[in-house]
Amino acid sequence: YLLKEDFQQFWEYNSPYWAGWFLKQWTKRAMYSKIDEIKEVARMLRRHQHLILNWFETKERISNGISEGFNLKAKLTMRKAYGFKQYETIQIALYHQLGELPMPELTHKFF
Repeated sequence: YLLKEDFQQFWEYNSPYWAGWFLKQWTKRAMYSKIDEIKEVARMLRRHQHLILNWFETKERISNGISEGFNLKAKLTMRKAYGFKQYETIQIALYHQLGELPMPELTHKFF
């Protein structure tokens, strides 16, 4: 329990260097514990350490608001297109909804 609570300090670091130092020390202590679940989490954190530390690099510079907005619009469009039976029709609806994306040739064919 103390290891779990101690890990919350990790998110308070501002520097990727010091966050990496803390992560290294924490995983070392976790590997000495006798709890297999904590050891498994420590191994996972070691495997993904470089990806986790990227969060500190981009914490205040990059916002994922644009991608979240696109995801929201796409989910809403797919909900509206519930009764469509073919993937191509859902794809056309997504192209129309999301705006200035390249249109597939299928949308301009008339049968």
